[in-house]
Amino acid sequence: MILKAKRVVAGDGKTVWLDGAVRLNGEGVITGVGPAGEIAQHSAGEEVCDFGDASLLPGLIDMHVHTGYWWSEPDAESYRDNPYRIAYFALDTLGRALRTGVTTVRDVSSPGGCMQAMRWASAERGFFTLPRIVHCGRGICFTGGHGWPLTGGVVEADGADNVRAAIRRELRDGADWIKILTSHRTHTPEFTQEELNAAVDECHRRGVKICVHAGTHPSIQMCIDAGFDTIEHATFLTREQAVQMRERGIAWVPTIIAYTYIYEQLCDSSLRESIAGGIDGAALSDFDYFRQAAEAYREHFKELLDTGVVTLAGTDMVLHGAPVMPVWRELAYMVEYGMQPLAAIASATSLAAQTLGLSGETGALQPGLCGDILVVQGDVLSDIGALNRPVQVYRSGRAVL
Repeated sequence: MILKAKRVVAGDGKTVWLDGAVRLNGEGVITGVGPAGEIAQHSAGEEVCDFGDASLLPGLIDMHVHTGYWWSEPDAESYRDNPYRIAYFALDTLGRALRTGVTTVRDVSSPGGCMQAMRWASAERGFFTLPRIVHCGRGICFTGGHGWPLTGGVVEADGADNVRAAIRRELRDGADWIKILTSHRTHTPEFTQEELNAAVDECHRRGVKICVHAGTHPSIQMCIDAGFDTIEHATFLTREQAVQMRERGIAWVPTIIAYTYIYEQLCDSSLRESIAGGIDGAALSDFDYFRQAAEAYREHFKELLDTGVVTLAGTDMVLHGAPVMPVWRELAYMVEYGMQPLAAIASATSLAAQTLGLSGETGALQPGLCGDILVVQGDVLSDIGALNRPVQVYRSGRAVL
């Protein structure tokens, strides 16, 4: 099968074919990509889908999701001891995300066993067509730390040895990555440096990558010093710290939308009470924190980006009623704040795949990779918002819409 479009974006941050095409074999693997005329020369008689004035690019990768996050639902109590409801909730979330063009997710903490079950049902048994799943199992915080009320989704551990033990349990239970939470909306660090160092050491000696929730100071610096693989949020990251991250190979997942969306919602007085009640039980007093966070991203993103720190797209949308994994909007913020559209697309495709160790499988339009493809209406290079106009989505060559 041949897919044609006015623009074919490779996902590597630089390559675009005008009047391009992608060829897929019967197993949904890309066997050719380039100018449509060249692809046609070697594909006589094959089915052709011509999308016309559209943009064709790799399926998007969301690097920060909580697929089974039921805790902000209005009927949350009905989920608490009901794994069936949680599974159906996660299934619906993943299905809706796929239909927007998100073909791979990194789940950075969901109820224990949920992501294992979703991956088994989709990748191993083929019961459902879902995004490719990389997951961290349950998150790990210190006693009473950020995330502790998320029953079943976050575990508590104190002291270096107990942190190591918690990591071992998550890996035993099938986690691909590990997630640590060490700061919330204050400047008080949670885990100690010794505990953070132990967490990274335990993962890296096992050949496993580890990410960390750290948005404030001094936690950000502590996590850089420990050597995490990705730092989530890093909301008040400094230029000097971004340089350190670049030099140490630590990627940044800013999740601009998670804070900016909430701030924009809280600015609407008619929504304040309902929105605030769903932010981890936050009070309206957190309004100033979200305002400062939104301003920090808007004012400093370009300066941080210019250091060369690897920047990846993640959404972290967990509020009831919020858009599901709106990677397109995260990329729109990045472009609005100074990133070039091709670079923004790479942050949600090839760069994300590299960080996940999936470069040989997905993340680019390249022969030999899976046919994870998003087709959108219009010119994504001049209007990044085109990513929110999906025409068709392919998961391993199989049409979803």
